Amino acid sequence: MNFSTLFRKKTVQDINDQVARNEADGHNSLGKHLTARDLTAFGIAAIIGAGIFSTIGKASSDGGPAVIFLFIFTAVACSFAAFAYAEFASMVPVSGSAYTYSYVAFGEIIAWIIGWALIMEYAIGNITVAISWSDYFTGLLESGGLHLPQWIQMDYLTASKGFSEATALMNGGKSFENLSESLQLAYTAYTTSPTIGSFHLVADLPALLIIVLITYLVYRGMKESRNASNLMVVVKLCIILLVIAVGVFYVDTANWSPFAPNGVGGILKGVSAVFFAYIGFDAISTTAEECKDPQRDLPKGMMWAIIICTILYVIIALVLTGMMNYADLNVGDPLAFVFDKLDLKWMSGIIAVSAVVAMASVLLVFQMGQPRIWMSMSRDGLLPKRFSKVHPKYKTPSYATIVTGFVVAIPALFLNLTMVTDLCSIGTLFAFVLVCAGVLVLQNKPDIPRGKFKTPYLNSKYIFPLLILVGAIIAFTVNKKATMDFITNEKQINNPTTIVTSLEETQVKEVMTYLQQNLLVKDASADLEEVLSKFSEDDNAYENIVNSLPIDNNLKYESGFQLFKHKIPMWIFLLSLVYFASWSWRKNLSLIPLLGLVCCLYMMAELSVWNWIYFSCWLLIGLAIYFGFSYKNSKLNKQVISN
Repeated sequence: MNFSTLFRKKTVQDINDQVARNEADGHNSLGKHLTARDLTAFGIAAIIGAGIFSTIGKASSDGGPAVIFLFIFTAVACSFAAFAYAEFASMVPVSGSAYTYSYVAFGEIIAWIIGWALIMEYAIGNITVAISWSDYFTGLLESGGLHLPQWIQMDYLTASKGFSEATALMNGGKSFENLSESLQLAYTAYTTSPTIGSFHLVADLPALLIIVLITYLVYRGMKESRNASNLMVVVKLCIILLVIAVGVFYVDTANWSPFAPNGVGGILKGVSAVFFAYIGFDAISTTAEECKDPQRDLPKGMMWAIIICTILYVIIALVLTGMMNYADLNVGDPLAFVFDKLDLKWMSGIIAVSAVVAMASVLLVFQMGQPRIWMSMSRDGLLPKRFSKVHPKYKTPSYATIVTGFVVAIPALFLNLTMVTDLCSIGTLFAFVLVCAGVLVLQNKPDIPRGKFKTPYLNSKYIFPLLILVGAIIAFTVNKKATMDFITNEKQINNPTTIVTSLEETQVKEVMTYLQQNLLVKDASADLEEVLSKFSEDDNAYENIVNSLPIDNNLKYESGFQLFKHKIPMWIFLLSLVYFASWSWRKNLSLIPLLGLVCCLYMMAELSVWNWIYFSCWLLIGLAIYFGFSYKNSKLNKQVISN
């Protein structure tokens, strides 16, 4: 194998010629139905879903009212990436999205990697949305008096992990009634589920139901999908505007103080959840071949979708955190929860219905994106030929759509929400990084045909190094302690929940006995987590108490490599900044795609090291498939052999 053949590239002209041939003979061509308005609606359909109805609660709980800055930062980062997507979409108006763009900019091996990574955005992203949809749907049924068994409305991993955590907390003295609602439900699902041997049969069946229905709609055709999407977008925009109009009268500005209770760290803690709220605008680019004028309409659709959704996200976040204290918003359905607490149950019911509609529209857009990526990869010979089969009547990639349905439906039965949200985010951010880098690689190549849209050029040669210098100055002055702790790998004390759940039953008794002997607690059967949580309100007092506990230091603190491993992604980002500064100085890079690349890589660095490990394992599986099948079946490889 010649190493250079791994980076063989497709030309823009070859791709456009192939599309023209498909349209001329009707073979493997898709129906053209979409306008700029439809694309904007698809973007809103994809963006306003689980983010505004679900994950906004956790992000607000972590960051307080200042979470609006995270929404704005994420929107700006996505806008930088959207410029890069729009430029590529205008240059190469085909269904492959980031996969095809990478084929042109970097070559086949990188294109394969990005195509494989996009499965984590579209397929795994849909698993996330299906799980959230199931939560709202079952909640809606329960409000109507229909109660489904808990074990058929929860995934196995959540139930199993919740059972273990609940058991540990109850061993620490907490009563079942004092457990969080999510832990109570997980414990109930696990203990009441039927068993096969020692295996507990817990599966999210409503998630399976919605995936089957959406896959059928996508299979039937783009026109039907477009009409359904437009209708769902109108419904959920009306509901969101109603929520804002009603909620603004219940805003108590005292809830906005403190505005950033947990500082910058608390705001950034929600980066995965908030970024997940924005992904989907790029799915518009997979519909390029079904647009009437993709070079004009795709850029418009992406930009308008991001602008409209950002405005709505910021207003909703301000209304939510104004209606209720930020600390109480860490629930799966924050909008419905807030109105329910205010005894506006009619609004809570309306929100539940709109959430079901909103998340179904997200499923629809993502479920359209994945088959079209696979279709493009199949056309290039990197996947079996059947994946590029277009239905003669419905003009959709029929086989790829069915396979996507199975790929999404089966894991949705068993995987938990947090895991798939983070995996989806890292796969998407990786795609954004490569698309932005692709624009930078191609910017100075004169032989590349250009489309109608081009990212505005601003030379980053001096601006980007200056931005890095300003950031370094702020880090070592305003945020000096956190910066030095990061560099020196200073040990960090564990929070009460982490300590309690890591203790064995005998250790819990020893700790409670010690606290009782030192008059720190009166009753040996008290809730240990609650006791430690009270002390944690004062950092110094909490550290003194934890240091005195009769348990090993590794249960009290995280230090050494166990702590450093979580910082590896951020070190990768910081070292990359040095390279990017040198690259921008030597090549006079365009500032906007460079900022897009940096912002997206930063958000990747904010994800845990486990996400990077899982993602790396996913890429290794993809590379095994590439070298086992795709490399030798690639059409570019066959051209080389025939020549």
